Amino acid sequence: MTRNSRIDVPDYLSLLRLERRGFVVLGAGQGIGEQTVHALAQAGARILCVDRDEARANDVAQSVGGIACVADATSRDDMLRVFDTARKHFGRIHGVVDIIGVAGIKPLAAVDDASWDQQFDIVVRHAYLAIQIGGEMMKADGGGTFAFVGSLAGDRAVQNEVAYAASKAALHHLVRCAGAEYAPYNVRINAVSPGFVRTPRLNQRLDEATWTRVGNAIPVGRAATPAEIAGHLLFLASDLSAHMAGEIVTVDGGLSVLAAIPEVTFAPSAAPTP
Repeated sequence: MTRNSRIDVPDYLSLLRLERRGFVVLGAGQGIGEQTVHALAQAGARILCVDRDEARANDVAQSVGGIACVADATSRDDMLRVFDTARKHFGRIHGVVDIIGVAGIKPLAAVDDASWDQQFDIVVRHAYLAIQIGGEMMKADGGGTFAFVGSLAGDRAVQNEVAYAASKAALHHLVRCAGAEYAPYNVRINAVSPGFVRTPRLNQRLDEATWTRVGNAIPVGRAATPAEIAGHLLFLASDLSAHMAGEIVTVDGGLSVLAAIPEVTFAPSAAPTP
């Protein structure tokens, strides 16, 4: 921190740096996860790249000099192994970035018990395990950060996404509650809540005409790129966000600020009375 005649001025760029800090990235193999691995690595972090797909885990780890780890994040045994591995390689864990989440798209009447349970496992259960296991390690070691990926669907009703939206809403509140519980121990837990993002998975499901319609509905005129979400995750992982705990940061190009009103024709307003 430098001193001028009036105020102490932090070295803001140094607050973004993660030199030699050990991070676990869950869901590192593609899309937002892969971009986040590169964002953290460019900031100086050492990274355990976790994915269910061995080839993807190996590829992204090799691209940044990280460590690949194949695991099912919904399994307690696997998550114990993930965090033990990270601690073994890094000495301590400074942060976790959790990208994992898959949207089941179907009306509520078509959701069976197995798919409902699977949706909550893949969105909420692994996050609970990550905080419970990794958070206690960070607490014992003096602190750390968690950055999760929520969804606009966790705060707004989205057609045919009842199970997914309910699970993301649960994730958001897990972040809020756990964020308040762990903040006194210097363990900061926050999340980014994206709208539409052009991930590899969504690009397979939506054609260009649909992406154009999506862009037309977003004030900035387009969906986000995975790199743009990764940038916000880097911010939450860094000391620039040191005063944030239990926050859900919306990154949706302005989509959620719009009011859903029908098309109507308004009569001209009467001239103001002098």
